[in-house]
Amino acid sequence: MNVRPVSSERLPELLRGMPKAELHMHIEGSLEPELIFALARRNGIPLAYPDVETLRRAYVFEHLQSFLDVYHTGTMVLRTEQDFYDMAHAYLVRAHADNVVHAEIFFDTQTHTSHGVDAAVVINGLHRACVAAEAEMGMSASLILCFLRHLSEQEAFEALEQALPLRDKIVSIGLASSEVAHPPEKFARVFARCRQLGFRLVAHAGEEGPAAYIWSALDALGVERIDHGVQAMQDAALMQRLVRDRIPLTVCPLSNLKLRVFQTLAQHNLGKLLDAGIVATVNSDDPAYFGGYINQNFTQTFAALGLSAQAAWQLAHNSFEASFIDASLRRTYTDRLGKFFETFDS
Repeated sequence: MNVRPVSSERLPELLRGMPKAELHMHIEGSLEPELIFALARRNGIPLAYPDVETLRRAYVFEHLQSFLDVYHTGTMVLRTEQDFYDMAHAYLVRAHADNVVHAEIFFDTQTHTSHGVDAAVVINGLHRACVAAEAEMGMSASLILCFLRHLSEQEAFEALEQALPLRDKIVSIGLASSEVAHPPEKFARVFARCRQLGFRLVAHAGEEGPAAYIWSALDALGVERIDHGVQAMQDAALMQRLVRDRIPLTVCPLSNLKLRVFQTLAQHNLGKLLDAGIVATVNSDDPAYFGGYINQNFTQTFAALGLSAQAAWQLAHNSFEASFIDASLRRTYTDRLGKFFETFDS
């Protein structure tokens, strides 16, 4: 679609208003400090931080692991199915306000089962929020179960077995957590099992880890979508493959900034990925911790890189192309996107 130019003054309005899908968002990473404290009070769990603002000030990270240390502290307050429902519902309401019409939500059970919470409690609470989002807001939402790569493959197999009785509530399997020193091939056997079971497959690769991890995610794991993937530009042959095979990248600009993958947003390679023909998308990753939900990722990144309305349409269109929705719903969303751009008064 050829998009009419939009003035820099009106571009943020267009970015905020256009329908879009979010494909890379860890639901535990949407836990705002206020909700952490509310759940802690409800469940009688003491926190190491005296108040909301002290906790918020802890959200300064040197790298991925320093973030994960604080992130896992927040997960300690999640104990009941209602807790997981409340967390997911809060995110979905926020996403709906950003004109997200479809969300694919990352979660893991391993963090919570290590706290004594049953995997079914996690999955049922999150899924109930997805169902409620469709009924209350008319948006679709689905779940992606992630294995934690700093744990063993055997533990991933155990997490899979715990989730299988509820497999109808999970659309995809992913791989998350600390990337460095945990290459994708560590999980080749469990991903082969997931593929046999009919799950869609994705994996984090090429954020802090090298471009070689993206090759491994594609070849050893057989994934069809790469989460992050910004290091792909270090490998010309890999870029050619991603373009040829239409392998999407779920890029998270503010996350990359917060974790110092890029020192400034002006250095981010999102525009170059688009120019190369990559099916790039914009997402918020862990928005409560990284300074912005999806619309803030769009508006701040576009301002820093000088991207155009044409790039906005492409990124939103890519988000629907890359999603795991059926063809009919994809047409519905892309038609809605086209009408929005046709009628937007620049």
